Amino acid sequence: MTTITPPPSRIYLLRHAKSGWAEPGQHDFERPLDNQGFAEAEIVADKAADRSYLPETVISSTAVRCRQTAEAIRRAVSEMIEPIYIDELYNGSLGTYLAILEGQKESQSVMLIGHNPTMEELLEALIGSDQMIATIPGGYPPAGLAVLDYRGFSAGTAAAWTLVDFLTA
Repeated sequence: MTTITPPPSRIYLLRHAKSGWAEPGQHDFERPLDNQGFAEAEIVADKAADRSYLPETVISSTAVRCRQTAEAIRRAVSEMIEPIYIDELYNGSLGTYLAILEGQKESQSVMLIGHNPTMEELLEALIGSDQMIATIPGGYPPAGLAVLDYRGFSAGTAAAWTLVDFLTA
């Protein structure tokens, strides 16, 4: 189990929505969302807004598909949100994702928009494999949004973070 202590006390983990395949000569980094992905991003963003999931800070990979997913969140949740784009989230390791979250001491709630397999590894590190498998037995889907709250450590509990919701398109 991994320990990140508040703040933030709420973490949103959003995998970018479905992207298209790379065109000839196009780098993976430049792949945009496809039509299904644009729809998925809007749907999950609207669901988040409907449930009043309002991150203070949004941090996203600089990859085109993540930027487009972040823009859907900004439009649906709050036009005031200015996502922070971090290059290291593209092909970033679990350690990189954890360090970025751990460094967010100024916000009570942070949304991280990134890539698989690291997003799945991060969720597992925070809530444990049993809870993760029970929630997403088929793996972390595109446009999947995990909502985690800090509950602290107490006798008989393995994880300090608990999954309170998981949204999909």
